[in-house]
Amino acid sequence: MTSVDESHALLLKACDAAGLSADQAAPIRIGENGLWRLRHQVVVRIGRPGQWNAAVRELAVARWLRTCEIPAVRPLDHLREPLDVEGSPVTFWHELPEHRPGTAADIAPLLRRLHELPIPSFPLGWLDPFVRLAARIDGATTLDDEQRQWLRGRLSDLQSAWSSLPAGYPANVIHGDAWGGNVAVTPTTVYLLDFERTSQGPPEWDLTATAVGHGTFGTVSDKQYAQFCEAYGADVTTWAGYPILRDIRELRVTCFALQHAAADPRRHGREAHHRLACLRGQAGPRPWGWSAVG
Repeated sequence: MTSVDESHALLLKACDAAGLSADQAAPIRIGENGLWRLRHQVVVRIGRPGQWNAAVRELAVARWLRTCEIPAVRPLDHLREPLDVEGSPVTFWHELPEHRPGTAADIAPLLRRLHELPIPSFPLGWLDPFVRLAARIDGATTLDDEQRQWLRGRLSDLQSAWSSLPAGYPANVIHGDAWGGNVAVTPTTVYLLDFERTSQGPPEWDLTATAVGHGTFGTVSDKQYAQFCEAYGADVTTWAGYPILRDIRELRVTCFALQHAAADPRRHGREAHHRLACLRGQAGPRPWGWSAVG
């Protein structure tokens, strides 16, 4: 995790290279990626070191979606490629109008349109739902040896299950991280955001995010989930492969919580270990009512 001061130092260098002023820059969110708001409605995204290809793909996807008439956050036209600032890819975007986070019903129509698009001419790559999980398990300092070994076994089992998913929708363009925080709703338009995980893969992966919000977190109500399914035109939980995707999602968000617990055990340790206990069958049936982390 990058500190605000570290992120700000990178921001200053990026703005200097881009010919933009960083005066009065304000942090929007500082985590694995850093988001900063500049004057004149510009947002700067500072990616993690080593994520150059992902940043290039984000820009390409955003511009491509505009040609497909799908509303999406828009990069600055004159900065066609990311800037490399001490190994971190930095991209520049037009700030959206005043907006609220999206809901399940807001994201469903956009996902349906996205999943119907032809594969673009630029390389997307294939979805890897296990990216960084092994490293997060190894780096989770609040685990004991037995817990760590259990998580490694769970990861191995799910990797095997993923390789033999039952037939579903044809693989196509997917968002990759399709939750309400990656949709922005203005009075006139609903926008897609954050294309770091956009790739080719099973469309069911995008639908599983909302299904897990309903069935695991309990943050999506029965009514909201029904509206999501109606707006998309399908209920992913009826598909034979859903339990595999659900379990992968649950492992991902548990490992994410464990990463945060390693950085701040007093703040995040209880939630991270509650999630682990749920995965191990020690907390009763779903929904488990998990709390947000990060």
